[in-house]
Amino acid sequence: MIPLDKAVVARLESFGERFEILVDPNQAALVRQGQKVDIEDVVAALNVFGNASRGTRASDESLEKVFHTTEFDTVARRIIEKGEIHLTSEQRKHMIEEKRRQVITFIARNAINPQTGHPHPPHRIEMAMEEARVNIDPFKHLDEQVKETVKALRPLLPIRFEELRLAIRIPADFAAKAYGDIADGSTMEKDEWQKDGSWVCVVRIPAGIQGEFYDLINKLSKGEGQVKILNQVY
Repeated sequence: MIPLDKAVVARLESFGERFEILVDPNQAALVRQGQKVDIEDVVAALNVFGNASRGTRASDESLEKVFHTTEFDTVARRIIEKGEIHLTSEQRKHMIEEKRRQVITFIARNAINPQTGHPHPPHRIEMAMEEARVNIDPFKHLDEQVKETVKALRPLLPIRFEELRLAIRIPADFAAKAYGDIADGSTMEKDEWQKDGSWVCVVRIPAGIQGEFYDLINKLSKGEGQVKILNQVY
């Protein structure tokens, strides 16, 4: 369980009853986004309160009435998923800034300007988000927030998500060490070791990181690796 001084109140009101639990806001956000998190890593106490500030516990009767169970894990998850999480202004500001950064990074790495074929710089994306007055919800899943952001940006920025399929050949002297980094930085479709000890593979990468990925290949192979674009995947 988390320290009490790091907890905030998550509250759900239903059928005239109020239920509160004490949660870590960051862990609670993961629960709301559908991630598998042990509820004991989210809460500061294994109690459901009618009023947390007074230490008044919710009755079993009220829990049964609203949740049809008194099992803490089930009740706590429902409160987090459906209720309100009361952040301090500083906590909300920090979580919004972090989610905004994640959205900008995702778009910059995975989308391009179809007019130029190049990714939009993060600063340009950030400025367009401000102009479009994009609302960042710190509790929304990143995929959902990106989808809403891109919809708001399209009237201001030409933007398209696409991937590149690349064929790569790494000479024998560098192949063994290069394998792990290339696998981590891409989606590998197939690979094969050649009789001369070299390694070849076909991978997919977000179009927005093409330059970064080429730099990685050059670094891993000291400029001797070969890369060929097979096609673009929209």
